[in-house]
Amino acid sequence: MGAGTRKNCFRPLLEWLRLSIALGASACRLLRSPQLARTRTHLQDWRWLASMVLHFLVKGRVQGVGFRWFVHREASELGLRGWVRNTEDGDVEVVAAGSQEDLTVLRECLRAGPRGSRVDRVIEHHLNDAEAEALSTFRIEGAW
Repeated sequence: MGAGTRKNCFRPLLEWLRLSIALGASACRLLRSPQLARTRTHLQDWRWLASMVLHFLVKGRVQGVGFRWFVHREASELGLRGWVRNTEDGDVEVVAAGSQEDLTVLRECLRAGPRGSRVDRVIEHHLNDAEAEALSTFRIEGAW
């Protein structure tokens, strides 16, 4: 399948997302919506969707509001591998491995956060792909 064909398969998805976001829906909810299930399944079958590992540091009011549980739920539903934990500085740290598409969804979820949180900033770093070898099913690290 040529590059032009791959690019064209995204056009309906992007148009639908632009319209939905313009109407005020949450990007996190939109990207996980049932309407996209068929498109997501089709895209996940393509081998050209590269796997990658990202490290996120989420700053703001993100401790004591269920942020780690929120991240765990979202990442698990996306089938990502990795972990989430609180830092001593009052931030939340996330390492996740998966497809670029799923990590994009997680990034938007981190920016939105759960109810009661306030995300001021999300700092993102790409990690070496070898880091993914040590990651298992997504989990919450640290004190419960």
